Amino acid sequence: GVGVDGVDLDAAKERSTIVTNTPFANSVSVAELAIGLMFSLARSIPSAVATTKAGQWARPMGITLAAKTVGVIGLGAIGKQVAMRLRHFDCALVAHDPVADAAFAAVHGIELGALDDLLSRADFVTLHVPLLPTTRGMVNAAFLARMKVGSFLINTARGELIDETALLDALQSGRLRGAALDVFSKEPPGDLPLLRLPQVIATSHIGSHTDGATNAMGWTALRDCLAVLRGEQPAHRVA
Repeated sequence: GVGVDGVDLDAAKERSTIVTNTPFANSVSVAELAIGLMFSLARSIPSAVATTKAGQWARPMGITLAAKTVGVIGLGAIGKQVAMRLRHFDCALVAHDPVADAAFAAVHGIELGALDDLLSRADFVTLHVPLLPTTRGMVNAAFLARMKVGSFLINTARGELIDETALLDALQSGRLRGAALDVFSKEPPGDLPLLRLPQVIATSHIGSHTDGATNAMGWTALRDCLAVLRGEQPAHRVA
């Protein structure tokens, strides 16, 4: 992937250590998971599976994605893949990204807008931004208070983007209908109160854990390593 927040780049520079990443390698896999989590929230799939296996015949009322508004925060490689796929489900797409590709948005019918406007309109909000000083904790109480009542939050990016206590409050109060989280501020999350809520779907940071993504990441990393050994500049150097 593109994230290098787990690497001390200053220390790498001091030691003349080259750092690379693997952009685009896992974009499709993470996007597919994000959309899968949207469907799981919309149709209460985990609950339906659990009750059916327990011998019950509960039939929870779901919602369709068609005609719903999906807010994509971060229109980079993964956000673009999410948006392109959701078009085929007849969703209205709104995206917020300070450096958005306006040409891409126009071609794919994505409305670019301010964050506050997106939050007030979106039935589903999906996060696809890197972890930076400006994005750490961005999903706080004020952010959640601006979200549409009864909406859903999906995070397949970085756990540290979310104030987990604030999210717990928003879910318990009913302001948010549900959340799907593949990432957490601490991994594994341990006895996190969020995980006790029935309206929370939690997975174990599996966004890039597919055959396609793992293969692509491995080959991308290998090609860059070989380039360095040959005395060449790697294609995806970040430090």
